[in-house]
Amino acid sequence: MALMYGKEKDADHEIEHASDPGFVSFFHSLPKKSPETGTVRLFDRTDFYSVHGPDAHYVASHVFRTNSVLKFLGAGGKAAGLPSVTLSLTLAHTFLREALTSKQLRVEIWVPAPGQSRKASKFVLQKEASPGNLQAVEELLFANSDVLAAPIVMAIKIASSSADKAKTKTIGVAFADTSIRQLGVADFADNDLFSNTESLIIQLAVKEAVIPTGTASGVTDRDVDLNKLKAVLERCGVVVTERKPSDFTVKHVEDDVMKLVTPDETSSEAEAGPSRLPQFTLPNAPSALSALISYLSLTADISNHGAYTIRTHDLSQYMRLDASALRALNLIDAPGSAGSINKNATLLGLLNKCKTAQGTRLLGTWLKQPLVNLHGIQMRQNLVEIFVDDGAARRTLQDDYLKLMPDMHRLSKRFKKSIASLEDVVRVYQVVLKLPGFLELLEGLEVQQEEYKSLLEDQYICQLREYNGNLAKYAEMVEQTLDLDELDRHNYAIKPDYDPRLQKLAGKLLETRDGLDREHRATSRDLDLELDKKLHLENSQSYGYCFRLTKNDAKVINRNKKYIELGTVKSGVYFTTKTLKELASDYQETTDEYSRMQSGLVKEVVSIASTYAPVLESLDHVIAHLDVILSFAHVSVNAPESYVKPTVLERGTSGLILKEARHPCLEVQDDISFIPNDVEMVKNEGEFQIITGPNMGGKSTYIRQVGVIALMAQIGCFVPCSEATLPIFDSVLCRVGAGDSQLKGVSTFMAEMLETASILRSATKDSLIIIDELGRGTSTYDGFGLAWAISEHIASQIRAFCLFATHFHELTALDQEIPHVKNLHVVAHVSQEDQSAPQDRDITLLYKVQPGVSDQSFGIHVAKLANFPENVVKLAKRRADELEDFSTATDMEQNYSNETIEEGMQIMEELLKKWANSEDDGDIVMDDLEISSDAQIEELRRCVETFKSRIENNPWLQSTISSL
Repeated sequence: MALMYGKEKDADHEIEHASDPGFVSFFHSLPKKSPETGTVRLFDRTDFYSVHGPDAHYVASHVFRTNSVLKFLGAGGKAAGLPSVTLSLTLAHTFLREALTSKQLRVEIWVPAPGQSRKASKFVLQKEASPGNLQAVEELLFANSDVLAAPIVMAIKIASSSADKAKTKTIGVAFADTSIRQLGVADFADNDLFSNTESLIIQLAVKEAVIPTGTASGVTDRDVDLNKLKAVLERCGVVVTERKPSDFTVKHVEDDVMKLVTPDETSSEAEAGPSRLPQFTLPNAPSALSALISYLSLTADISNHGAYTIRTHDLSQYMRLDASALRALNLIDAPGSAGSINKNATLLGLLNKCKTAQGTRLLGTWLKQPLVNLHGIQMRQNLVEIFVDDGAARRTLQDDYLKLMPDMHRLSKRFKKSIASLEDVVRVYQVVLKLPGFLELLEGLEVQQEEYKSLLEDQYICQLREYNGNLAKYAEMVEQTLDLDELDRHNYAIKPDYDPRLQKLAGKLLETRDGLDREHRATSRDLDLELDKKLHLENSQSYGYCFRLTKNDAKVINRNKKYIELGTVKSGVYFTTKTLKELASDYQETTDEYSRMQSGLVKEVVSIASTYAPVLESLDHVIAHLDVILSFAHVSVNAPESYVKPTVLERGTSGLILKEARHPCLEVQDDISFIPNDVEMVKNEGEFQIITGPNMGGKSTYIRQVGVIALMAQIGCFVPCSEATLPIFDSVLCRVGAGDSQLKGVSTFMAEMLETASILRSATKDSLIIIDELGRGTSTYDGFGLAWAISEHIASQIRAFCLFATHFHELTALDQEIPHVKNLHVVAHVSQEDQSAPQDRDITLLYKVQPGVSDQSFGIHVAKLANFPENVVKLAKRRADELEDFSTATDMEQNYSNETIEEGMQIMEELLKKWANSEDDGDIVMDDLEISSDAQIEELRRCVETFKSRIENNPWLQSTISSL
């Protein structure tokens, strides 16, 4: 690029002049896409990017947060023109990263058509990327930062089930993690709510799903299923990509998989042919796998051939979680959020004290895949205990070793794709140098229990010892080929003496450099200018080696023809001499030749280094595992109150007992003094617990912390209690505060019912169910009826562990019908100085949970705490009292049979008639103007006495007269 003097032109100026009218018409000819449809289109202008149309408005509001950055192409630059925004390379890459990872958008990058410059009027699509498929832009976006969450994309095939139409479905899925080059498949039965599919999506943290398109009419059974599946995917924050049904065929899938998977993985089956791979015996998964490979174009990239592994995912290996559980337990940031400002607001943020990108990724996987295997859980717990007890070793491993470990999966991928550099080779070399000390520290750990020693040996030491031996030759190769002295100056170069030709060129460069220095000194003497302070020797990008003087000092060369002036810039005047020009030319030619020769040698070195990729990937997994274990130990020790190792028992063998349980995320918040509570849920005695009490009293925290603690125990972490015993739960199912989704056509109540229906379908006796309010989206009576029916079904039919927080105090009567239902309440202290003014009572929330039922509602007290106007609080109190009186009367009627009430009304009617007729009998003394009230009452008493025996035999009439 030609040197530009004065102020450099900015990108806005460039876009106004680079885009001729042809571009505007070309842009309008493109298929309409915008952020509203989930796609952003960027145009690569070499030095910057531009976005246009709806995308420009999106970037202006989401990146710059102002419309002042908008420029308009065509139409004289007026608002009628094409809206446009420019982004610098750095800003564009940041935007792309956020668009794909946080905003869940698709991205297209367009480049000038062949033969055109950045002033092109026509562009061609170069790269496409989506949240689950970052392959095309991975190196562009993550060159200087590691991928902290694996981009998983899944293909789903729904097969009809003739046995139980619309009730059970057979699902085949295939998924891919392109960051570690792994394929997976699963085949399973599912209900019409796709509960198992939802659990699998959560377990794998799927970002994008490929599904077949429906019919135009959208009325077939398959369309109904697809719409239900889309609703599940939407609820889980998954981007949906539709592909034609013909993509979901198994025609070439076996050949494609054989190209992709590593040779050793198929060698055992090779003799029997590729169809013998166990994954191809599944009924529906191969169809999904075919669509997935086609969508990701995996076979088109030669570097993928033989680089993938394939596995079958078993849903039953892990605790099942649904999207509601993710939200209720605050496991991770909500889909689409850019990450919580307070890292401790989520369990992932709290537990993530990992020092490596691979550790962070593995922790995210563990959180969504809690184990149900007791041996696996105890193994992780024991490893955590080792590093809880040895704080010094933990800190050394974290700060001196893990902190320096690169993402070796990513490096391995660069080696396999032949895009690695000498810097990558050096990063691996630095890992190799750290391994002996790493190994020595682990071998020197003082562990008392023999069982723990062998666990450390099996899990880490044996493998690290093997990798250390395998990588010893790697270290030798680097030391022989790379110029290690240059590393301190961040220069990555081949040793000159590695190759005789390179050594010869290095000598020539040294000679030329000496010649440059001699000419510099000679010119300094000739012009009588101080070396380096006045006369500078510089390697200019435009002129190569030349001299520079300030404009004032440059007068000395004007009268001497041996000095050749080259150009003037702000910093001074460039000039040269005949000798310097020849030396500069020699230096440039020798440098170019050296670079070409070194480039060939670099390829050789990188090629040798790439053979170590499998070892690096295996080492990476060990590093990630240790990083997560150390992170658990770090959090357990540094919590406000240290966590304890829970006792985990086989499922169904015991109850759940937690002493002084706390919510791990809440207790670390600023200005919070957390009040712990005991939890005791004993099978067949109190496995179903109903919790009542005031709003803000701690009901939600109490029930959610039980779910969080159960999950922490099953990922192998210590838990925030003073003592904990838990069974293994096969699932944690939650119904907590469903938000409105009117834009999707789903009301609060409908969302609540869908979540509850999913719980009732998928819960077992070994599940943990958490319900925070139910039935509030409809009328009080309907809501209570549903809450009662659902509670009774869970308690009597499913027999799962359940915590049910509710404001329906009537629900507490369930403990009279089902013996293992237990009532608890959160305690609130109410002070009342003036007994005659009940609305003046003050409420104090104590956040303690105790047995029994809350004896009153506190909604009006909470409204008062929220500073409602006094007249509103008084009116609310009066209306509440009226409703309570009405409810009491209504409830009283509901306690008696219709026959009893009708008989009582007949007796009352007869009694009143007799009293009314007593006037005609002359029993009541009266004058012309008024009736004696005393006489009337006396007569009424006589009538009641007459009917006394009949009244005493009718309980409804007795209670009615008493209330009057």
